[in-house]
Amino acid sequence: SSSARDESAGFAAAVRGAAAANATYVISSSASMRVEDIAKAATGPVWFQLYVQKDRGFTRALVQAAEDAGCRALCVTVDSPTFGARNREDRAKGELPERELPNLQGKDYLDPTLTWKDIGDIAARWQVPVLVKGILSADDALRAFEQGAAGIVVSNHGGRQLDGAPSSIEALPPIADAVGSRIEVWMDGGIRSGQDVLKAVALGAKGTLIGRSFLYGLGAMGEPGVRKCLKIIQRELELTMAFCGRTDIRNVDRGILLPAKS
Repeated sequence: SSSARDESAGFAAAVRGAAAANATYVISSSASMRVEDIAKAATGPVWFQLYVQKDRGFTRALVQAAEDAGCRALCVTVDSPTFGARNREDRAKGELPERELPNLQGKDYLDPTLTWKDIGDIAARWQVPVLVKGILSADDALRAFEQGAAGIVVSNHGGRQLDGAPSSIEALPPIADAVGSRIEVWMDGGIRSGQDVLKAVALGAKGTLIGRSFLYGLGAMGEPGVRKCLKIIQRELELTMAFCGRTDIRNVDRGILLPAKS
């Protein structure tokens, strides 16, 4: 169908645009193309975001496909034992076309029985580094480290899961303090500019992930829009570093930040 062709072109444009801007593209389990087909279109590094599904055999085969396709890391999302109350999505369901999601086994795919032992088994089984995505507490960050994870992604799932959860940037500092350099700390949620990236790095993140920002560029201009979005963020990051008196991202710390207002 034309919509399927459009979506395929969109994924290819996104993954190529990321590579052109020297950014890593994270392939979603919710993509409407198979993980290996998106990876084939990549000209730069790709990771894979995994939902552990009720059909564990299907999940293992999916991870194997991602690893065989050259995905360099596995981001295991752990903040979705079930779906949150997404009222706007519910209201829009009658207007959204049905899509085939080949990386998901049915509509009721989330596995609420996922445990820390499962995370340890995943980290031990696969050759690629495993990052645990959806961490909001220092205790969970330390448990991810104990289970063999190479990194964590501090994330509240875009605020779409638990209403009232802290923002990712609020949760980041105590987590970074707790784990130190023992495990890589990344962050997502609300990154709209290079200044947002710099704040996250100053608070202890190795780097940030984005979602909505690059989708705006993709929707407006296709592959050039993805490149432009990332270049804008990079330029804003460089300008903010200049005004903070920093020439090396590795020398950025909390000294560049103003204290929070009481």
